Amino acid sequence: MKKILLGAAFLMFGAVTFGQDLPSNPEPGKCYVRCKTPEVWKNEDVTIEVAPAYKKIVTYPATFETITERVLVKEADQKLVVVPSVWETKTMTYVGKEDASKLSVIRATFGSDSQVIETKAASAVWEMSEKAPDCESSDPNDCRYWCFKPIPAKFVTVNQTTLEKDASTVSSPVDGYNKTYTKRVMVKGPTTKIIDVPAVYSTIKKIVLVKDAYKEEVTIPAKYKTVTKEVLVNKGGLTTWKEVECELVNNTPLPINWNLGSATLTSAAKRIIDARLLPILKDGVAVAIESHTDSRGSKVNNQQLSERRAQAVTNYLISKGVNPSQLTGNGMGESKLTNRCADGVSCTEAQHRANRRTTFRVINQK
Repeated sequence: MKKILLGAAFLMFGAVTFGQDLPSNPEPGKCYVRCKTPEVWKNEDVTIEVAPAYKKIVTYPATFETITERVLVKEADQKLVVVPSVWETKTMTYVGKEDASKLSVIRATFGSDSQVIETKAASAVWEMSEKAPDCESSDPNDCRYWCFKPIPAKFVTVNQTTLEKDASTVSSPVDGYNKTYTKRVMVKGPTTKIIDVPAVYSTIKKIVLVKDAYKEEVTIPAKYKTVTKEVLVNKGGLTTWKEVECELVNNTPLPINWNLGSATLTSAAKRIIDARLLPILKDGVAVAIESHTDSRGSKVNNQQLSERRAQAVTNYLISKGVNPSQLTGNGMGESKLTNRCADGVSCTEAQHRANRRTTFRVINQK
């Protein structure tokens, strides 16, 4: 209720102020009101990276297999019938397991950061000062001034994860080993009849490398967050005078049949608003809406009920696309009855219904 009364006070002062700045070239018998262009905002989505892309490394160890191999353990020779050959034993070395390598993973490391996003740009609104206490003029418009009060921008801080060092690998050797076997070697051949002695073979087992250690890299995608911010497209302000029907500057009945004790708009009431009030507001002017009750019930409850009815009409108009700056709503309670049906007076339902009314009038915009 305080906001509604304060708005009405500003309208009264604004009406006196604007009255000093009349429209040029007016036509006799016509009425004019000051119109205001509302601020136009739009929402923009800003997408930022909150976590970077990085790679994940998976390692696989080397694989081996065991194979068998036929090796010569005694060479073919010749044997004499009378004087046999002379032999000695030698130790032979072979690779029992080949050398390989092993991979170790060093994981990626991360840090933290943040980014400040402007979610609403700075703007400003007009405000009129109070009358200076030392002002000696009787004119209520003297000793006042208008201020264009800035409204600071709004910001939001978004936390981010940063990549300090990506994942990598370190290779280390895995040593193989050697094995030995023995074989007999002829030192001296026979000196008489030679008899061929066939070579002798044996089977050995050894581990060979099938596939060395290897790695696979998997890319983890970056993470993003979308922040919505409001951007001022067109700055609002006073524009020009608009011609209106003169009867609209006075309180005009809006024939809404409010149910007793209710502040709910019926379908019929919405059709009346669409037909009578919405076309006037679509033309760009501002209106003041007043709602009244009958005398039944307490004055406090009737005052609150009338305010809810005025707010119901205002909310419905806003839902139909009307800018809130074009609307002023006031609840008058049972303070302005249209007939004799005050407290304690016996009246018909039709007479009480006449007091449950809503009116509107065209006004200058603040």
